[in-house]
Amino acid sequence: MQLPVALSWVLIVAGVWNLVVWPQFLRRIMKDPRAKDEQGRATRFMTVHLLLVSISVTLGVAVAVIGIRTLFS
Repeated sequence: MQLPVALSWVLIVAGVWNLVVWPQFLRRIMKDPRAKDEQGRATRFMTVHLLLVSISVTLGVAVAVIGIRTLFS
């Protein structure tokens, strides 16, 4: 396997990894008692983790797309 092809696959795998792992993490955060206050509103704990997951999934998609584009270019 040539180096550029191998690097493309690394990007694809890294992107897929982010798309698999982070949503699972978010599900666990949503069930955490620290995620909501007594009135059922989102806490800072929830807001920070939601932002973290959103950024990570967005970067995961971008990395996977870059990997796919470089693989087929």
